[in-house]
Amino acid sequence: MVACPDTDHADCRQRLLRAATEIFAEEGYRASIDSIATRAGVARQTLYNHFESKAELFSEAVRDATATLLLTLDGEGHTLCERLLRFGIAYRSGVLSSVGLGFFRALVSESTRFPELVANFYNTCSLQTAYRLRELIDAAMRRGELRSADPDFATKMLLSMLVGADRIQYLFSGETPPESDPVLVGEIIDAYLRAFGPDTPKQ
Repeated sequence: MVACPDTDHADCRQRLLRAATEIFAEEGYRASIDSIATRAGVARQTLYNHFESKAELFSEAVRDATATLLLTLDGEGHTLCERLLRFGIAYRSGVLSSVGLGFFRALVSESTRFPELVANFYNTCSLQTAYRLRELIDAAMRRGELRSADPDFATKMLLSMLVGADRIQYLFSGETPPESDPVLVGEIIDAYLRAFGPDTPKQ
């Protein structure tokens, strides 16, 4: 194993994040720093040159995945349906993947031993995702694209519709989750928009 040259700093960091994401999903938070460094193809000290601790590495891997997901909510010029569909596909693809399910298992199993780590995940991933989605939904309500309702409730409903029952199924059934199905996501978004569609003017 070798240290990454200074010119490859960004690439080395991404390799470490990818390796950490895979290892944490496979082995949980108890995974060793050595196994992560080995997967990334770097020396142990190189890892510590980028991340001060395993907790920081775990948190950064979560933030990196969340940032990619939140990009799907951007898109001025696209319809509400298009933006929700793009988000829904990415959200299901991440949460219901083997990596997403592995992270969830790791967090649940370590919730009593490392409460600060789990709280940090909730604040930087779950809450951040819900907050950005709520902004989109609230703006759509104010424009009249969705009926007037509690945006927090509407946000929770959409997130639950996208992964709720399926996550339970794949966590406990042992079945391998399929690739995210755009047709299924389209049906979910259609049902959501029907439920929260604009109020029909009274005759």
